[in-house]
Amino acid sequence: MDPLKPIVKYTDMADPQARPRYTGIATFFRTPHTEDLSEVDVGLIGVPYDGGVTHRSGARHGPKAVRDQSSMLRRFHNTTGFAPFEAARVRDLGDCWIEFPYELTGALGEIESFYRKIMGAGVTPVTVGGDHSISWPILKAVAHKGPVGMIHIDAHCDTGDDYMGSRFHHGAPFKRAVEDGALDPKRVIQIGIRGTTNSPDHWGFSHSSGMRVLAMDEFQDKGWAYAVEEARRVIGDGPVYLSYDIDSLDPSEAPGTGTPEAGGIRMIEALRLLRGLRGLDFVGGDLVEVAPSWDNGTITSFNGATILFEILCLVTEARVARTPEVEPTVR
Repeated sequence: MDPLKPIVKYTDMADPQARPRYTGIATFFRTPHTEDLSEVDVGLIGVPYDGGVTHRSGARHGPKAVRDQSSMLRRFHNTTGFAPFEAARVRDLGDCWIEFPYELTGALGEIESFYRKIMGAGVTPVTVGGDHSISWPILKAVAHKGPVGMIHIDAHCDTGDDYMGSRFHHGAPFKRAVEDGALDPKRVIQIGIRGTTNSPDHWGFSHSSGMRVLAMDEFQDKGWAYAVEEARRVIGDGPVYLSYDIDSLDPSEAPGTGTPEAGGIRMIEALRLLRGLRGLDFVGGDLVEVAPSWDNGTITSFNGATILFEILCLVTEARVARTPEVEPTVR
């Protein structure tokens, strides 16, 4: 069938990712959309759910906003030279939308069922939330063969417990994941932690379980390269999940989030940190807590999309390394 809009001169524009970035239907990085898992290696997924927030809502709109801003990103990583869309079949799988959003535990159960299907098909997931409560059911699906390590970049440890009648809010997913055997706490590092708490032992579970908590003061004093070294030391050679909360960034660079904390990581530090993690065995990742209704000039959504590209590169490169006998697939 002849294309509706034929290419006259610039043949590279046969690839939608090469066309002007203000054109096309919004998908993550302008990748093809599909629900056929047989044609996917790495799946980009939105989880528009914020039923677990404890303060400002709005992260349910995060996937749509990040999708839109991801059109600003191109096909090749300028620093590493990696081309994720040539190395693997990267597809936008659409949203894990929630049928029963008003019942918290049931909604999280829907997410787990969705991701178990993803993992069962051999697809590596990269997710945009949604609030951080979504990471718990995702981790339960990702860790179906055994507990994984985690690099967690955030202003908060998110290892709390009961809050106003629920143990499943966005401040507690990683305590739940440890209890469920999805996370090995001794292979978890939490980077950028800061802010006030209501108790001196608010994040006590992180410390008592053996997680490495690299607080923002330590990060600022010793730098992003030190954080990379610590992450590599803690994680070792085993499978690892990457969870990135946008509120790890300083509010001047990410105002559009539900629980901002002053004095955060700068965007350039975040990029250097993520690029320093190349070579680890990433089995999935997520970006959470982008709340565009609190944003200023789409800066949070754009920075979120930029971080998502870094996560995609890390996860895709790790998948290729696990299956070296498979030739890179150009879409």
